[in-house]
Amino acid sequence: MKAVVLDEHGGTEVLQIREIPTPVPKDNEVLVKVHATALNRADILQRKGHYPGPSAEYEIPGLEFAGTVAKNGTNASRYKEGDVIMGIVAAGSYAEYLTVHERQVLPVPGEISVVEAAGIPEAWLTAYDALVDKGKLQRNQKCLIHAGASGVGTAAIQIARKIGSQVAVTASSAKIETCEKLGADLAIDYHEEDFVERVLAWTNQEGVQVVIDLVGGDYLARNLKAVALKGIIVQVGLMGTGKPELDLGTLLGKRTTLIGTVLRSRTTEEKINLTEEFGAQFLHEFRNKNCTSTIDSVFPLEDIAEAHTRMEQNKNIGKIIIKIL
Repeated sequence: MKAVVLDEHGGTEVLQIREIPTPVPKDNEVLVKVHATALNRADILQRKGHYPGPSAEYEIPGLEFAGTVAKNGTNASRYKEGDVIMGIVAAGSYAEYLTVHERQVLPVPGEISVVEAAGIPEAWLTAYDALVDKGKLQRNQKCLIHAGASGVGTAAIQIARKIGSQVAVTASSAKIETCEKLGADLAIDYHEEDFVERVLAWTNQEGVQVVIDLVGGDYLARNLKAVALKGIIVQVGLMGTGKPELDLGTLLGKRTTLIGTVLRSRTTEEKINLTEEFGAQFLHEFRNKNCTSTIDSVFPLEDIAEAHTRMEQNKNIGKIIIKIL
């Protein structure tokens, strides 16, 4: 099969497509014929050598996929050959085939395309985990979502609105309109405005109950100012720059909860539980077209370097999709 294999780390030139053996599914796994995958910031970090994937004979990036079941392992029976599925993996989706536990995937609703489906798993599971499981966001509460036009950000806006919460986001000026169309109540241009001031004015100086932060860096201290008494800050990513500083006096005085979270390093059982919980709560929303994966652009696998460059330049609004087959 064809796959993007990292023999070394560095710039986009290391994204080499090679022919390697097709994997064989274990007992409870399915072999997936991958039709599309999507880019994530973790892919860029892995390419540069800053976020190594799991130990394997071949280092293949890629954290999510949509495709069809090509073969079942001995004890896998949930899906039949030809079923269209989507899911997360620890690595390996930049390839024509991959293997994954049958309970770690979800059926793709017939109402959406495989391209849209490829942009759902990583972003939506991350957003759901951050907002619902970690952030405990409730109806009529207010939340702040940084990088609102990213894949996770666009998913988080929609999830928060479905919960019945009010949403503030930060984004660059060119991406504000997208966030507002998805349901953001307050969209802040982080280049021109102080998000702490805007959020405090929006909340009558009380702050928001939940902050979802994909940026990190010097946002940490400012998040603490923007969060409400007994609020929760969920750190999901590290896109930003600057040295993180934390005022422990304010943290203690506000009784703030600061949570760090990632998906990749979780156990298979943890990923299964999250996948099944999200599927039960939100899969029908995609069937009913009440939720949608925000697609920025679609590239063929042969243009994987160009796709990485687009994400590194922060040009994308939503997900960058890579068509495999």
